[in-house]
Parts: sequence; C-alpha cells; structure tokens
Amino acid sequence: MNAINMIGTKVYPSLVDSHAHLDFRDFDKDREKVLERAENRGLKLIINIGCDLQSSQKSIQLAEKYSIVYATVGIHPHEAAKVPPDYLELLREMSAHPKVVAIGEIGLDFYRNRSPREAQEEVFRRQLQLARETNLPVVLHDRDAHGKMMSILEEEGLPLSGGVMHCFSGDLSLAKKSVEMGLYISIAGPVTYPKNKVLGQVAATVPASRLLIETDAPFLTPTPRRGKRNEPANVAFTAEKVAALRGTSGERIGRICLENTRRLFSIE
Repeated sequence: MNAINMIGTKVYPSLVDSHAHLDFRDFDKDREKVLERAENRGLKLIINIGCDLQSSQKSIQLAEKYSIVYATVGIHPHEAAKVPPDYLELLREMSAHPKVVAIGEIGLDFYRNRSPREAQEEVFRRQLQLARETNLPVVLHDRDAHGKMMSILEEEGLPLSGGVMHCFSGDLSLAKKSVEMGLYISIAGPVTYPKNKVLGQVAATVPASRLLIETDAPFLTPTPRRGKRNEPANVAFTAEKVAALRGTSGERIGRICLENTRRLFSIE
C-alpha cells in the first residue's frame, strides 16, 4: 500500500492513531476499507482501545488480524456499575496476550455519570492496581473529573511504564501536572475546532517527548470532516493542526508521535 499521506501539498510519511475504537459497530460495514484508507494515508500503528470485557476481546481479535493494530483491555467508567465479580481476573488473562499493550481506557467521567461515582472510583482504583501488577501503561479517561482523577493517581500510583491522558480536555496547569507525574498528553480532533483555544495552548506547549495524537474514532471528527464519522485516516488533520500550533511540520509531528506511541506501549 502507498504509505504517503497527502493533505493539500504536504506529505506525511509516518502517522499514528494512539486511540481508536474500530471494534465498534459503526465500522461493521466497511472496517477493511477504513484500515486500508489508514494505511494509504501513512498510518504505521493504531491502538484499539477496550471499553468493557466484550470490546477488549474484540480489540484483541482485531490486533490478531491486522499487523498495524495493537489492543488495550479495560473497563470504561461508563461501564463501572456493570462489571461481573471476576472482571479483574478476566482482564488479567487478556492482558497477557502479546499484542495487548495497556490497561484502558480507565478513569472517571463526571459529565455523563452513566455509572455512580463511587463505582467509577472503585473500578478505576482496582484497574490501576492491575496495571501496576502487570506493569502495563494506563490509558486514562478524564471528563469533568480532573481533581478526583489526580488525587486518585497520587494515592494509587502509576505503573512504572506510565500512561497517557487520552483526549486531553484540561488546561495548561493540568497538563503540566500530568507530565510531571509521568504521563503523556494525547491530542484529539477538538484541537482543530476554532473555539477550543485552551486545547490549542496545551498542544503548542506540551514537551515534544510527551505528545501523542489520536482520533477517538468514531467520535470527535476533526475539521474539515466534522459532522461525519471519524476514522484513523483523519488523524492527519490533527497532526497538521498541532504542527501549525507548534511552528513545525506535520511530517515531524507524525514522526514524533509515532515514536512516542511506540515508546509508551513498548512496541518495537
């Protein structure tokens, strides 16, 4: 496949999507084409993220089928109230798969509160403990829960392998604290939205060694595809925007984020 991504007159030979949900039914009709478009746009690596036990298993199956796809396993805070008694043991078993690279996505969501906050916090803490036990990095979901998120991370501690604040939605202060804690900051499609000035400031100033990009596909489609289903190929628009904010090239951002993703998730 052609691994060169053309946006306008710019060329992006290496890209990564550090957070996607290709197992979702949104892709059931054209998953093969979606992955083909991703490779044709220059993607060398896609991390497919587990949200519950079923999607974690599906993520592993995708990783087994496609060489550029790796998987994570975890319980999203929306699903915290639904976990079976043996969920940690099942996650532990799945985490031993050679293409599972992280525990996630895990965390807190106090915006929708689809699970009681007490359940979210309990399941989050248990999965942090599992990550430390397995020494797998964590993929963190934090929506309208910044204070509680940071306090739990400080109390429980991160695995030695660290983790990433996925689809970062905080301010410069939170970004600084996250980096000091040893986390990466992942920038998604909302950085391309004209009104999202704070995220633009974060994307412009995060240390290059701690920067990731993602789609969160099928959600958060970047401009100019906004309003349509998101997919990994669209990470190019995010790379282009981040590059403009940092005064560099999209090719350099793509390469840096690919290297950072491989380092965080220990992918050769």
